[in-house]
Amino acid sequence: MSDAPLDFNHRTRAPTPADEINALIDTALAAENGTRVRRDYLGGSRLGDPCTRRLQYEFLDAPRDPGTGFSGQTLRIFAVGHVFEDLAIGWLRRAGIDVRTRDRAGEQFGFSVAGGRIQGHIDGVVVAVPTEAQSFVTVPSLWECKSANARNWKEIVRRGVTAAKPIYAAQIALYQAYMGLTEAPALFTAVNKDTCELHHELVPFDAALAQATSDKAVRVLRASDAGELLPRLTADPDHFECARCSWRSRCWA
Repeated sequence: MSDAPLDFNHRTRAPTPADEINALIDTALAAENGTRVRRDYLGGSRLGDPCTRRLQYEFLDAPRDPGTGFSGQTLRIFAVGHVFEDLAIGWLRRAGIDVRTRDRAGEQFGFSVAGGRIQGHIDGVVVAVPTEAQSFVTVPSLWECKSANARNWKEIVRRGVTAAKPIYAAQIALYQAYMGLTEAPALFTAVNKDTCELHHELVPFDAALAQATSDKAVRVLRASDAGELLPRLTADPDHFECARCSWRSRCWA
């Protein structure tokens, strides 16, 4: 018998109109996301992930652990990120920085290699800058944009994108290589989603990182074709990368 005191004041909170409306929105977003055709290729934006087994699970569309799929809130976060990217493009253009995001056919700039099994779509290409920026921005150059909460944004500002977000650095290097934009440093823009502060930095081409990232993609494809499971990132199932992985149970079963 428990000695814990009875809580006579506990009440279950009744759903509010906000709860009901949000549930409808999230259900609709999740349903819409469920109808999208799955990717049958490795996306360049993901190849900086430190765990090749996780990349393999993504590529093979292995079932995720229950409750780890994209929630409505996560899908809204993704959508807001696209909005910030569009805003950043407009702000740069108003400042006289000519950022092109689509080719003459109206298609987003991108690349496709390995028979279409490795693909990437870039945010844009800087083709012209005003006189004031010509001393430090060389064109044409890759432009990549990310939005982040205040904590992550400050970390990017303090340490630089390469140290703070290696997955972004790998993406930038790979995109520079496959788009033939290796001569000029990439222009990376980070938007603080909490304050709308902007951070810009130049990222020189890292050939070694681009090669390593490309080699990783090839390893994932070859192992998947051979039916082999790539090694885990760590031997510790409680490692922070494992703790937040959508395939943790499958991986460590």
